[in-house]
Amino acid sequence: MTPPPHTGGLLLLIDGTAGLLTVAAIGIALLLFLIIKARLQPFVALLAVSIAVGLLAGLSVTELFGTVQRSDAVSTIESGMGGILGHVAIIIGLGTMLGAILEVSGGAEVLASRLLGLFGEKRAPLAMGVTGVVFGIPVFFDVGIFVLAPIVYAAAKRSGKSILLYCLPLLAGLSMTHAFLPPHPGPVAAAGLLHVDLGWVILMGVVCGIPAVLAAWVFSAWIGRRIFVAVPQDMVEAAEEAKRAVRAEQGEPREEPVALGTVLAIIGTPLVLILAATFSSIALDPSTGRSVVEFFGHPFVALTIALLLAYYVLGIRRGWSRKSLETVSTSSLKPVGNILLVVGAGGVFGAVLKASGVAQALSDTFNDVGLPVIVLSYLISVVLRVAQGSATVAIVTTAGIVAPLLSEGDHSQAFVALVIMAISAGSIFASHVNDGGFWMVAKYFGISERDTLKTWTVLETVLSVVGFVVAAGLSIFV
Repeated sequence: MTPPPHTGGLLLLIDGTAGLLTVAAIGIALLLFLIIKARLQPFVALLAVSIAVGLLAGLSVTELFGTVQRSDAVSTIESGMGGILGHVAIIIGLGTMLGAILEVSGGAEVLASRLLGLFGEKRAPLAMGVTGVVFGIPVFFDVGIFVLAPIVYAAAKRSGKSILLYCLPLLAGLSMTHAFLPPHPGPVAAAGLLHVDLGWVILMGVVCGIPAVLAAWVFSAWIGRRIFVAVPQDMVEAAEEAKRAVRAEQGEPREEPVALGTVLAIIGTPLVLILAATFSSIALDPSTGRSVVEFFGHPFVALTIALLLAYYVLGIRRGWSRKSLETVSTSSLKPVGNILLVVGAGGVFGAVLKASGVAQALSDTFNDVGLPVIVLSYLISVVLRVAQGSATVAIVTTAGIVAPLLSEGDHSQAFVALVIMAISAGSIFASHVNDGGFWMVAKYFGISERDTLKTWTVLETVLSVVGFVVAAGLSIFV
């Protein structure tokens, strides 16, 4: 069905589907130009493109911005921004503070050292990989590298082998959780845009992510024996100095190490509660008990419980002052502002596409192509990722484009969660020089640009392809 043209808009290039598809092409090309060539901040680029697409597609100024005189006028931009951030901001904020407490308390070091002892020297690369998966759940990718890099240095130095054998499994775990699992911004934003319970996203994230990370570990072992990279001594000294400075500023001295069981319990608590609430509707009849499970399993409540547990067990019980807890929590939220603005602008982009009819035109065209929606989602995400480098931009933009494809059919929550996995998998494909993560990996582990392309870029591609293949395979049966 061809969406009717809007009246009152500043410009409509061509009536009908052809015109709206032209607007979509112009919008995506403009977005890539502003981010790649003009080096415009992604939030500003997304917002500017959203306004341009809306006007070109025929939305009126009132439809886009609302008016001061008419309080009942609906602003597409405001509703798009508020609709997604109302769901995402709380989850990302709580998850970020939880990760900060685990980081500063030494939970990551305990996790890594205990696993190294458990697996033994010969299986140290596997221990680093498991550490990346577990610790990657509550912390951002870059924070995980910062905290765990010194442990990688020590393990590689003791063995005398290439640092790639130890850093690549760790990076695979951190990258997989960052792309596939809440409370990380990408999957949480996609869940909000496509209206999927986080429990389904967690379940499908584990199901698709574990095979992907196992394949990445196999590649890590293979390439690590063929390319030797020495431990970067300058980064060893710099990392230790930086960690001492951060701890002096953010937290009080730690007198005893954190118990491994405590770390695992705190990380696992919100995941278990959210999963229990998601599937309570299947296993339980409507009752007071089911309401209680759903209450404690709501992401807002589950993450709040985990954060308060971390405050007490890792902080107050170990002698932290309330001021130290406040300092750590507040400082951890500073980098989140940029992420939330990008996610919110992605919500605006999706809302404008829907309100203007561009999304419906794209949906009709994609249906005519005949490719399954899960394949289209992956391909769109891959193109956006490779072109502009940001995984978050690739996810929120792709989710806005494919949302109409999912709203037309009677798709289950499980299927839509698998589509999110395909989008997330596409968002990490072939990390290269336009991705900040590429340079972070090269810098922290002393890898040349050429070898980073041979190792890290291929590692990300393995994670992406295997994750997508699993998601696409499961979608046949869901």
